[in-house]
Amino acid sequence: MQRAFTNVLASDVDGTARFYERLLGMTRHFDSDWFVILTHAGIPGLELGILERGNAIVPEAARAAPAGVLLTFVVADCDAVHATAVAMGASVLEPPTDMPYGQRRMLLRDPEGTVVDVSAPTASRG
Repeated sequence: MQRAFTNVLASDVDGTARFYERLLGMTRHFDSDWFVILTHAGIPGLELGILERGNAIVPEAARAAPAGVLLTFVVADCDAVHATAVAMGASVLEPPTDMPYGQRRMLLRDPEGTVVDVSAPTASRG
């Protein structure tokens, strides 16, 4: 395998890309009107695609709203990302909560409805 990444389907490609840029500090590696690839300086090889939902390359059967998917991002400070999410007016589903498996986790929805899990190791697992 040479490369793997996830694409989030979006009606508003630019707005959804800006959401991930602001929330997680990602930057645009590639940018067009129908497709954006986001990367992060701290994680070589990470790519997140934002793909226009109605683009001809997206099969009709795959264009529906997302379901059954959690995008997980592990960060240093879940509470700081939560504060950013609240300031952005993001749809927070669950505020930061200590989980029994040694992570502090929050859940939110991106502008297109994809559920995003932002987690950080708890101090006991640090």
